[in-house]
Amino acid sequence: MRFKSLAMAVLASAVLSLSGARAGQLPYVWQTIPFAGGGFVDGFLYHPGQKDVLYARTDVGGLFRYDYAARQWVPLFFHLGRADGDLMGVLAIALDPNDPGKIYAACGMYLPDWGRKGAILRSSDQGRSWQKTELPIHVGGNSDGRGSGERLVVDPRNGKVLYYGSNRDGLWKSTDGGETFEQAGSPAVSISLVAIDPKNGELYLGGADGSGALLLSRDGGNTFRRVEQTPQQIPQRVAFGADGSVYVTFAQGDGKEAVNPSFAVRGGVWKRDAAGAWSDVTPVRPDDKSRFGYSGVDVGPDGAVAVSTLDRWAAGDDIFLSRDGGAHWMRLGDKSHHDYTQNPWLVDIMGKEQMSWWNSDLKINPFNRDEMIYSGPWVSRNLGEAGSGKPVEFEFRTKGLEETATIQLVSPTEGAKVMAAMGDDAGAAWWDIAKVPDAGLFHPTNASNRSIDYAGLKPSFLARTSDRSPYGYLSEDGGKSWAPIAASPYKPPKDGQEWRSPGVIAVSANATSMVWAPEKDTAFYSTDKGVTWKPCAGWPSQRDTALVPVADKAIDGVYYVFDRLGSVFISVDAGASFKPIVNGLPKVESWQTAQLAVVPGRVRDLWLAAPYGLIHSPDSNTPVTDMKDVAAAWAVGFGAPLVAGGYPAVYLWGMVGKQEGIWRSGDEGQSWMRINDDAHQFGTISAITGDMREPGTVYIAPGGQGLKVGRPGN
Repeated sequence: MRFKSLAMAVLASAVLSLSGARAGQLPYVWQTIPFAGGGFVDGFLYHPGQKDVLYARTDVGGLFRYDYAARQWVPLFFHLGRADGDLMGVLAIALDPNDPGKIYAACGMYLPDWGRKGAILRSSDQGRSWQKTELPIHVGGNSDGRGSGERLVVDPRNGKVLYYGSNRDGLWKSTDGGETFEQAGSPAVSISLVAIDPKNGELYLGGADGSGALLLSRDGGNTFRRVEQTPQQIPQRVAFGADGSVYVTFAQGDGKEAVNPSFAVRGGVWKRDAAGAWSDVTPVRPDDKSRFGYSGVDVGPDGAVAVSTLDRWAAGDDIFLSRDGGAHWMRLGDKSHHDYTQNPWLVDIMGKEQMSWWNSDLKINPFNRDEMIYSGPWVSRNLGEAGSGKPVEFEFRTKGLEETATIQLVSPTEGAKVMAAMGDDAGAAWWDIAKVPDAGLFHPTNASNRSIDYAGLKPSFLARTSDRSPYGYLSEDGGKSWAPIAASPYKPPKDGQEWRSPGVIAVSANATSMVWAPEKDTAFYSTDKGVTWKPCAGWPSQRDTALVPVADKAIDGVYYVFDRLGSVFISVDAGASFKPIVNGLPKVESWQTAQLAVVPGRVRDLWLAAPYGLIHSPDSNTPVTDMKDVAAAWAVGFGAPLVAGGYPAVYLWGMVGKQEGIWRSGDEGQSWMRINDDAHQFGTISAITGDMREPGTVYIAPGGQGLKVGRPGN
């Protein structure tokens, strides 16, 4: 081994070109690895005129249609590429009540100028194919207030007319079936909902400016007036009864944040009867001791009305049902049973019988009074029996809808096939990727995990970091059980300080040391399994971004880090000190993606995925190589060699030539095969790695979509 020369080497950034590199296509089959994560499913729509047509929108995971025959959700946005990744945030959906094939979606993820501007996606075949209308404004599909709506509606009297209520740019209108939109006049700049009464064509707006207001137009949106009988709070959702009644839920924030999803402090439910009179029909009123709002509302085919609370943290969120137009209500929380036996990760969240949190929406099947769906998604089997003495049975219907954000994943050389650290839902280890994990769950399951790593020569030893105290955990049985790390170098921010995550932990090859890098801090090392921690000398000094330590998997006590300013640093003393070994690489800005990775089983074999391409430094004696055919690299990982004894397969999410895709190389990057197709681009991908025991198998973590496994199709 060249370890001594490696420890002393400081390499210049030499660039070698590759001759004869070529690109091709290799078909892969992509499948979801089940976790049953659910996520914040913030909107549902049944088609009012066609049985068994149901859609669900998510804040970061795209749009889904439910397949009743297969009893699973069908993802509709996997065709989106990286440039359209932000369109996975779906702020609103609309159906044409006169055409069950048509669906529209207002898409975009963030409101600040650095985000992609929004678009309206439209389909005439229930989402099998799409057309796109770019908008000149931003759409906040993952912004505060995203659970209200819907903000998009098709005029039931003229399917060519659509209205879109934007987050901060007023009302927009299309008169050509969504091909173009123009700004329309409205008294509100920020709009929380848009709805058309199917009985009389009246247009309702939810005004989210200031204290909020319910607005009404009787002339097709030319003029609006405030509905004075209703409160000055932000309308969340509206439902229309067959008898001409109208129900509206309201919520108001605490003045610090938008209403949804976490900061409602007051609200109610209001009804307009068929004669036009408004009345307050709130089931349970918030007060100073119990502060919350209301959000979901719908009217079933039998006239039953259901509403959901929002942010009722103290007593727990609930759903109320009325069979007499809101005169009397029954709460479903103590009359329901939620079956989560097939979803073990819910144990920490649903430890006692309760409705789930963030109940921004609910819908009752217009063709089945027993079926109600609400955020989760939870689906009832027998809603019509509520109040009969029998519990309302709910199932967690998530097959195919994995709206979980995977932050980091690994495929160890022994034990579990793949492991993932996830936002909100902690993560898990899978020994069988066809089943929902049980023994491999990362507890507590209701916390975000930021990293997971294994010891390269002792893969039964693992470490992970969590947003919740004690912030770090160790496993010495391959992830079947975990124990808290004795001490943590992470210091959570105090009140008023900027939040920062506990960051990333790396484990040395033989599990004799660990390096832990909290976000926007120096890194720390431990040689006693986390009982004590000391600062790493020579750690890169910038604090404006997260730096990620990487452990060599073939030799103990060696770590690397890319400083984003153009240098790769190494430690050969268990993390006690770092010094540069590669200099002169282009700088990577804090908002850009860069990943340093080391090839398992090979000493100091480094790859860097960066916006400017893919860099390879195979050892300390070989000049750094720039993979010329790779125009941009956003994530890189490694798997078992495709030929026995050969170089490990390299998996890349990036741009080869002018083609974006997921790529595989079996010859150390000299040639590349695209292994996805245009129907499986997945928006953005946060992590990629191959299976180190199964040649050709690759795992990816699409943004907000859990985990996928890809295998050769033939």
